[in-house]
Amino acid sequence: MILNLIEMNGYGLFIWLSFSISILACSIVYYKTKKTLMKYEKEFAAEIEKLSNYDKQILLDNSKIANQVLATNNKTA
Repeated sequence: MILNLIEMNGYGLFIWLSFSISILACSIVYYKTKKTLMKYEKEFAAEIEKLSNYDKQILLDNSKIANQVLATNNKTA
């Protein structure tokens, strides 16, 4: 029963190989995207920190993204 699932009428090698290549490609894209996002979040947080307290407060009041980035940056720092 399990051997039939693995072999898939002789096409199992191609199916499992293509499935594993797809999973590998998707995971590489995910990790590269996550790494790039973290880099841009750190740069954005550094730019926010350069602002005066008044400008920073206005930005934080008007932007949900800035709040999330600063909250994430403060957790990892």
